[in-house]
Amino acid sequence: MLKQIISFVLVILLATSHVLVIDAEKAKTEPEIAQNRFLAQYYNPRSALTCNKFPRVCHAKGSPGHDCCHKRCVNVKTDNLNCGECGNKCKFGWMCCSGKCVSVMYDRSNCGGCKRKCKKHSVCRYGMCSYAS
Repeated sequence: MLKQIISFVLVILLATSHVLVIDAEKAKTEPEIAQNRFLAQYYNPRSALTCNKFPRVCHAKGSPGHDCCHKRCVNVKTDNLNCGECGNKCKFGWMCCSGKCVSVMYDRSNCGGCKRKCKKHSVCRYGMCSYAS
């Protein structure tokens, strides 16, 4: 009888130690939780990767551009808020074409959009070639 009780206790100890090991491994793979007064927030390890600290982030596949402006990856050749350089904003009715702010409403070389040229002897008005001519 004593032998059966001892073997039963050993089986229970082995079973609980296995569960503790599994819980410890699960805790390593799950994100850490920062305790907040109102809500529990999950720690996101990717949020710390900003381009001002890690410039190679902008060269990753799917990045909007290779340049870093104000902790964001942008393409300074096409971004209206960072045209040609960080912080250079294009005015209303203007677009960033090849790193320069151009008036797409009246520019014959960029009429209505970048690299949309009007034909010879036509004028760009309101973003359309030969409008009301």
